[in-house]
Amino acid sequence: MTLSKNKIKYIHSLELKKNRKAEHVFLAEGPKLVGDLLGHFPCRFLAGTAEWFSSAPSIQAEEMVEVTEEELARASLLKTPQQVLGVFGQRDEAMDPAILSHSLCLALDGVQDPGNLGTIVRLADWFGIEHIFCSPDTVDIYNPKTIQATMGGIARVKLHYTSLPEMITNLDISIPVYGTFLDGKDMYKQPLSGNGLIVMGNEGKGISPEVSALINRRLYIPNYPAGRDTSESLNVAIATAIVCAEFRRQVSYR
Repeated sequence: MTLSKNKIKYIHSLELKKNRKAEHVFLAEGPKLVGDLLGHFPCRFLAGTAEWFSSAPSIQAEEMVEVTEEELARASLLKTPQQVLGVFGQRDEAMDPAILSHSLCLALDGVQDPGNLGTIVRLADWFGIEHIFCSPDTVDIYNPKTIQATMGGIARVKLHYTSLPEMITNLDISIPVYGTFLDGKDMYKQPLSGNGLIVMGNEGKGISPEVSALINRRLYIPNYPAGRDTSESLNVAIATAIVCAEFRRQVSYR
C-alpha cells in the first residue's frame, strides 16, 4: 500500500494547532520517539519503512502503511526523515493540584518556544517530575517541534493547561511555591523541599506579575564569580535544569 496524497496532506495539516485540536491527535517521528509513545498514547496511524517494521514485528496501530524512504520524506516534517512517523491520540489528563502536598511539580508561565518546552519535559522526566502545570499562553505541548524535543519524555510526564493564579491561590498555605528572580535568595543557601511547585517564566519577560505576587519562596541562581559582568539571564530550559538538579540533590543527600 502506498501513502496517498490525501494522507500526506492530512499529516502536514497536523503542523497547525487548530487541526491537531480538531482531530485530537499529534504527530511524532523517529524510531526512538515513536517507540516510547506506543503503549502510552493510542496510535491512529503508522507509516514506516520495511526495515523499521521488521525491527518492530508486534507493533499495533489502527492503520499501518509500509513506505519507501522517498514516500516518508514527502510526508515528514523533518529535514531528515527517520524510518517511521506516527499519528497518536492526545491524552486527556486529570488534574489534581493536591499532588503538590507530596510531589515536586513544575509550572510554566508563558513559555513560548517549542524547543524550550520540549526540553523542559525531557528534564522533568529525568528528574522524576511527573506533572507540569502550564498557563494557557504556554506553547502547545503537541506542537511537532515540542514533541520531538521531549525525546519521549512526554510518555511519562503529564501536562495540564490551567490558570496559574487561580490554581496557586487555591493551594493549601503550607505548600511551597518557588520561583527564580534576580532579587531572590541564593538557591544554594536555602533549604529546598521535596514537594511543592517550581514556577519558571517566559523567555523574555520572566514570571508574570500576577503569578509573582503568589510565590512564597523567591530564589536566585547565582552567577560565578559574584559581581562579574555576565549575561542578563539564562535560557529557561537551562535554568530549569539547574533548579531541578539542586532540589533533587538536597533531597537525596539529607
